[in-house]
Amino acid sequence: MKPTAIYSIPEMRKVVRSSKGTIGFVPTMGFLHDGHLSLVKEARKKADVVVVSIFVNPTQFSPNEDLQSYPRDAEKDLAALARVGADYVFFPTNEMMYPADYKTWVTVDELTSVLCGKTRTIHFRGVTTVVTKLMHIIDPDFMFMGEKDFQQLKVLQQMGRDLNFRTEIIGCPLIREKDGLAMSSRNVYLSADEREKALCLNRSLRLAQQLFAEGSEETKNIVSQMQDLIEAAGGKIDYIEIVDPETLQSIPVAHADSKVMLAVYMGKTRLIDNMCISK
Repeated sequence: MKPTAIYSIPEMRKVVRSSKGTIGFVPTMGFLHDGHLSLVKEARKKADVVVVSIFVNPTQFSPNEDLQSYPRDAEKDLAALARVGADYVFFPTNEMMYPADYKTWVTVDELTSVLCGKTRTIHFRGVTTVVTKLMHIIDPDFMFMGEKDFQQLKVLQQMGRDLNFRTEIIGCPLIREKDGLAMSSRNVYLSADEREKALCLNRSLRLAQQLFAEGSEETKNIVSQMQDLIEAAGGKIDYIEIVDPETLQSIPVAHADSKVMLAVYMGKTRLIDNMCISK
């Protein structure tokens, strides 16, 4: 059975206030893939009621990014959510979330100025603001986020602690295609040739793991070899960094559970990925 679609904030609030039991929430921008659906499955396991939001949030896109062309397919999304047991799907509009006189923003310091925050300077302000609003509307017991967007996960967990949200923000494993490419709605932008070349991201992360396992701990050396591999495949590197998984700050010497974080352009498509390295 398809989940119930909800198109207004008052209706969404009425539903959750009348719901019995715990509420699990999965915020998305739609065009759902198995990575998104894995979050819904986790919500279904842990919560009595599962709410998914679908909203392409304009405030997390810079003027030169793909807001207008971002893929959308609401009917396909509803069908997929029916298969994994979502109860409600919230479809807010730009006008609901950001009325003409909108003036309030939520920001998180430090964690948002590194990695993706260096080049996507307004991105995280948009993410933290829209998630704050959605959590205020839905008031979930649990919110489920994928670890592919690891920086986003850490930023939102920090925000939740700092602002005393009662919601537990749960990170869920990154989901990959069978050939290793991290699942992303933006993968649809890739040509067949770019899609094949994009496998260099996963190969570079595996290389980092191998180098560390063989005793190489200097991050400069590991990053240099990753860079060579990606550039040889035609990728344009935004960043490759090995970071502390809590602070997201680059570290000179890798240690067990360090995070390798990268963003790479294949053609015009920006892809992100990450992996823990451990011996």
